[in-house]
Amino acid sequence: MEIPIFTVDSFTDLPFKGNPAAVCLIENELQDDLYQSIAAEMNLSETAFITRRNSMDFSSGILLLRCMLKYSNNSDLHVCFWFLYFLKGARFGLRWFTPTSEIPLCGHATLASAAVLFYLKKNVNPVLVFETMRGELYVRQHEESLIMDFPLNKPNPQDQHEIKDLLKAVVGDVPIQDVCYNPTTRNLIICLADTCDRSELTSLKPEAKSLLENESTGKIKGVIVTMKGASTAQPAYDFYSRYFSPWLGVLEDPVCAYQCSSRGGELGLEIRDDGRLNIIGRAQTVLQGTLKI
Repeated sequence: MEIPIFTVDSFTDLPFKGNPAAVCLIENELQDDLYQSIAAEMNLSETAFITRRNSMDFSSGILLLRCMLKYSNNSDLHVCFWFLYFLKGARFGLRWFTPTSEIPLCGHATLASAAVLFYLKKNVNPVLVFETMRGELYVRQHEESLIMDFPLNKPNPQDQHEIKDLLKAVVGDVPIQDVCYNPTTRNLIICLADTCDRSELTSLKPEAKSLLENESTGKIKGVIVTMKGASTAQPAYDFYSRYFSPWLGVLEDPVCAYQCSSRGGELGLEIRDDGRLNIIGRAQTVLQGTLKI
């Protein structure tokens, strides 16, 4: 079996920055253990798997006829159909795996998937639809960026006393302003006090062992530490953040908002009136090849 595979740096316009994801183009669904083995082999925070769905416009059969006339060999014809699907298909299945488990939603790997289809496969549709565990996600091109249409999962206030040991393991003695929890994403959100300097966020070094020891209930799968941006800084960002998820085999995910990780990365957010969220970013493909199994 040969699987086209790509490494894409999301939320950046520079190679080797932003948040890297592997993207695999899958003709038919694989066994779950094979998905997981591939993700473990790639060893990135997420590996995305795109599968085809039966929805494609062959423009009145002209492209299909050209394929049939050009290729008499069944194998070659099959390759042609596969090529046309990524060119003309508007609907795809999408799954995401960390090196240790499948996850229900991932932003940067969705952006990477759309980048492969739009930029490398030259998909002609104005909007791509991805069928996922969290419903349909939509991605469209806008100038040099991609815009993802995502659900807006609002968090709830969290009693800090209930998780005081975990908070200590994440931020130490850095002052906290608010703590929220999102039951849908199972993410804990820690907002540092407005008096904090950005250096206090960048200097955080939580240990995976300590985080896992202080949260073993399965309630929390990721911790976002965020703080308000400085209006006097150039460039000015609304907020900074870091994301830790050792429960999913990823100590730190490189980009969530303007990311204060070593790789950097930035994205735009637009909260819409219909209760959904636009996530805007760029992507750079840094590797493409074939996975042979």
